Amino acid sequence: MNKAELISIVASKTLKSKKDVELIVDQFLEEITFTLGTHEEIKLSGFGNFSVKERAERVGTDPNNTNTRIVIPATYSISFKPSKIIKEVVKSNK
Repeated sequence: MNKAELISIVASKTLKSKKDVELIVDQFLEEITFTLGTHEEIKLSGFGNFSVKERAERVGTDPNNTNTRIVIPATYSISFKPSKIIKEVVKSNK
């Protein structure tokens, strides 16, 4: 599913216009992006938790030259931990 499909589905289920739903979805995503940008955790009850994790600096192998070691700098990544409800839905729909 892509964003346009999500907007269409929500609009049809809520009897709202696609334009109104698109505005809400865009604002929702903007708030999630901003909050993660400040490294705050987002907890959506019944859905899951988003958080920012720091990956430490580490030593790796240069993909162009397997004999060369390189330092991979520290970085941040986004983590998502689904709720128990989401896990059960995914598990039961194999």
